[in-house]
Amino acid sequence: MDRRNSTQVTEFLLLGLSNVPEHQMVLFGVFVIMYVFTVLGNSIIITVIRVEPQLHTPMYFFLSNLSFVDICLTSITVPKMLANILLGSKSISFVSCFVQIFLFHSVGNMDSFLLAIMAYDRYVAICDPLHYTTLINSKRCIQLVATSWLVVSLHAVLFAVMTSNLSYCGPNTIHHFFCDIPPLMKLSCSDTSTNELIVFIEGSLIVMGPCLFILASYAAILMALLKMHSVESRCKAFSTCASHLTVVTMFYGTVIFMYFRPSSVYSPDYDQMVSVMYSTVTPMLNPFIYSLRNKEVKGALFRAIRK
Repeated sequence: MDRRNSTQVTEFLLLGLSNVPEHQMVLFGVFVIMYVFTVLGNSIIITVIRVEPQLHTPMYFFLSNLSFVDICLTSITVPKMLANILLGSKSISFVSCFVQIFLFHSVGNMDSFLLAIMAYDRYVAICDPLHYTTLINSKRCIQLVATSWLVVSLHAVLFAVMTSNLSYCGPNTIHHFFCDIPPLMKLSCSDTSTNELIVFIEGSLIVMGPCLFILASYAAILMALLKMHSVESRCKAFSTCASHLTVVTMFYGTVIFMYFRPSSVYSPDYDQMVSVMYSTVTPMLNPFIYSLRNKEVKGALFRAIRK
């Protein structure tokens, strides 16, 4: 990435979640446990889906991809924070900071795209079941996932390059536990109004596009459910969507608050808590949500345990 002559900063300092020395080991313990649960829980979901023939369906193909993305999302930020606590260092190099931004935004937005694809899968399964195998086949599944990775990667490159080309000629302390765009724009000595506008407009398209698609899909699903005469059929159809709706609400609630507001209302402490929710807590909870609220996954887990 191109660093302009006016840029004097060669590294950033990640302030982390607390400056109080007594809190450091407590935070270390909490985040180690959360990280282990995230990796273990999502790895179990991926393994069960892979070994159980009953789960070799498009819906679970997308779920296994979501679990993989959740492992990656947490791994981009948490290990670095844990290493900083252990080593007593807060530094991250200029290049590493923007590589982290690229990885975080590509993987984070892939979460959003996968949730949209999963909503489309449920829409077709409930609203057009006769054409399900035609519309959602193996080739189409791979195409949807591959195209999504391409789009989010291009988006992440734009954000990382755009932010790295700002001038950083003063303070280099990031009030966060990982490199992200809002706190970095606060540090820049450049005029960031254009960047803020691009983040808002392009970010709205890349985040709100899938969100609106999910809302439209569930509006159509709701209409289809209302037309069903059997209460049992309605409950059975809706049960396949309940886990997905829970995850969508948790993910978009925190992401929209974090990125779609003016920098004038930026609050480092509050934003860090919100970031922990969507970057660490949600990936940890997803396997439990999908396993506890999904009979097929629970059944597959029990069969795997017996084996």
